[in-house]
Formats: sequence, structure tokens, C-alpha cells
Amino acid sequence: MENFHTEPIPDERPVKKSTRSGCLGLFIDTIETVLLAVVLFLGINAISARVRVENISMKPTLQPNEFVLINKLAYELGKPSHGDVIVFHYPLDPTQDYIKRVIGLPGDTVTVGGGIVYVNNTPLTEPYIAQKPTYTGTWKVPANSLFVLGDNRNESSDSHIWGFVPLSDVVGKALVVYWPLDSMQILDHPDIVKAAP
Repeated sequence: MENFHTEPIPDERPVKKSTRSGCLGLFIDTIETVLLAVVLFLGINAISARVRVENISMKPTLQPNEFVLINKLAYELGKPSHGDVIVFHYPLDPTQDYIKRVIGLPGDTVTVGGGIVYVNNTPLTEPYIAQKPTYTGTWKVPANSLFVLGDNRNESSDSHIWGFVPLSDVVGKALVVYWPLDSMQILDHPDIVKAAP
């Protein structure tokens, strides 16, 4: 009687793998992994930045030593709004980056008096500030510029002291506090002028 096989008979001889091709394969896999990591790193850095809060000027919203994720494309794709928390190059020393809240947009008139901030004569309701401002003044925001204030109004070096932020100096919009973990939060950006009474 003849034997019929429906499956091929495995070759019982052991196949000797080339050591060279194994090492070469590992090397190629490693190079591909490193290149992918570099591409991802560069891509993420092109659209975002990570910033460490250095001082108390944005308390209570942001605390010193918190790390914040910044969207660098926010204003490439859109425009700043009242209430946005932004990172920008400090106009008097562009090697330093500051983080503040947008109060006035181009063309706005910002007035501070009696502990209240007004934008185009509209008083702002600002539950996020540390305390009411004790200073006074009126500023007309020029074209292509922003007026910014720290949430810790009386302990902040901001537009009420040194002037306006050119739009070209804006790095991006602050999105999330991601470190330390117990401080993690999505940053709220209320349109403080539209929300005003």
C-alpha cells in the first residue's frame, strides 16, 4: 500500500542560521527605531514646547516649578483671544520667555482703576486672579500687539509696567499643566470680555 502525505514532511536536518544576518537585522532594527524616535521628537517639538513656571506672577492659576505644555501652532492656525494664557519672548530681553494672560487685543483700550480691569469700557469678572490690582492706568493696544497681565496682579512684571507684546514674539498658547502630577490640569481660557456682565 502506498503512503500518501497531505502535509510536507519537515526536513529533520537543523537549519543553521547565519550569525551575521542576525546581527545585521538587529542593527537595522535599532537604526530604524532611533530614526523613528528622532522624527517623532522633532515633530512634537515643531508643534509644542514645554515650559517651567519660574515665579509667582501667574498665581493662583500657575505655581512656581510647574511644567506647562504649549501649543506652538495655536496662533498659526487662529488668533489670540481675551483670556488666553500665552508664552512669549519678553520684549525687553527676548532670551527670556514669560507666561501671562491676554487681556487686550489689537485696537482694544485697557483701563485699570478701582481694582477692576476694563476692556473697551467693559468691566471684567476675573475669578482667577490672586487679588485686585492696586495700580491704575489706561493703555491703547497697537496693531499686531497684545496687552498681557499676570493673574497675581500686584506681583507681576507685565504690560502695565513695560508695555505691549508684539504678536511676532508669541511662542504659543498654554494648554496643560503636566507636572507635578498632583497639579495636572487643563488650563481654562475663558473669553473674559464676552463673559463680562
